[in-house]
Amino acid sequence: MVEEKFSRSKPASHQGEDRPEAITKIKNSAINRLPIGIEELDRVLGGGLVPGGITLIGGEPGCGKSTILQMAAGALAKRGKKVLYVSGEESKEQIRLAAQRLGSLSDLYYLLSETDINRSLQQATEFAPDFLVVDSVQTVASPDLESAAGSVAQIREVCGKIVQFSKSENVPTFLVGHVTKDGNIAGPRLLEHMVDTVLYFEQSRSDQYRLLRAHKNRFGSTNEIGLFEMSQKGLVGIENPSAFFLAERPQDKPGSSVFCAIEGTRPLLVEIQALAVETLFGNPRRTCVGIDSNRCSVIAAVLEKHSRLQLSRMDLFISVAGGIDIKEPALDLALALAVASSVKNVALPFDMVCFGELGLSGEIRSVTRINDRLKEASRLGFNKGLVPHVSVKQLSDNFGLRLKGAATIEEAIKLLIT
Repeated sequence: MVEEKFSRSKPASHQGEDRPEAITKIKNSAINRLPIGIEELDRVLGGGLVPGGITLIGGEPGCGKSTILQMAAGALAKRGKKVLYVSGEESKEQIRLAAQRLGSLSDLYYLLSETDINRSLQQATEFAPDFLVVDSVQTVASPDLESAAGSVAQIREVCGKIVQFSKSENVPTFLVGHVTKDGNIAGPRLLEHMVDTVLYFEQSRSDQYRLLRAHKNRFGSTNEIGLFEMSQKGLVGIENPSAFFLAERPQDKPGSSVFCAIEGTRPLLVEIQALAVETLFGNPRRTCVGIDSNRCSVIAAVLEKHSRLQLSRMDLFISVAGGIDIKEPALDLALALAVASSVKNVALPFDMVCFGELGLSGEIRSVTRINDRLKEASRLGFNKGLVPHVSVKQLSDNFGLRLKGAATIEEAIKLLIT
């Protein structure tokens, strides 16, 4: 057990006395957002920065947290906004070298290398920035406490003072948070409750791209994601992620199907690969990358029951090309067709996209946002589509695709694999 002394600082006094007021009599106030200029980041934030909003961004070491914030600081400074970047990890010279490489140098981009949160906020109050970055919340400390920087008490105290400053001065603020070995932001869970927005940077398994996802957003949706690719000049937004994931797709090869996933509000075409080989041991293996292995076992059982495929004697290796993880049930049909294609050694049509949820009775069920999925497939040059039979009757437009509907998985296999 470790003794920690808490701060005795008095809370900020309320200006004036507040009284209960009917919610219908409160005037609507529009949120004037400040676009950063980085399209993928603005999308995840809901359109840009909110005055007085606190955003916490976390991720594994080296995933690009400081990189994207330095790029954001440089972009805002070039548009005439005063930016203050407080760093407790790097010196001013190190940040300057990184900013030069990223093309973020500007006369309105100011640096402060400080680990005392009181002195940092005092400088920020005198400087009056339009945008504040604190990198990171675990490296700055309050002298009011005797515990070391990064402790539970220090993180809570530091975050509380930053929130008080940001709300009182109406300054949008970004905080960088370290993560534990489990991938969660280090420190008390209260830290995520105190801020307005929580963003996580995730690396793909192939380390080709970075995925920025909102886990909490008081001013926008948490369904949006941003896709970035790391380059020599920093993080570059992927404008066409579907083409990015399908760039090296093999042609006329069995065990490959194309699925249109929904990530946030954007449709995303990815390739599903399956390999079925005879098992050399008593228990067949189900090895999955990017897909839940339990879901793969369920699909294999449905195929064996309703399509008469002897999968109990085969090892299945399933992968989502490109390193992305898919969790939505609309993946079932594409996964089942890829497995059947590998077992029968017959390639699926190269210009076909498919999606649908597979039930335990072998039926193919409808999924959400079919129009968006088909529109994305048509935009990338796909000519055919296999969708649930119920959905074909509900579509008002086929978006130039020759659509086929299947009610069961057995019917879908007969349509495509002879």
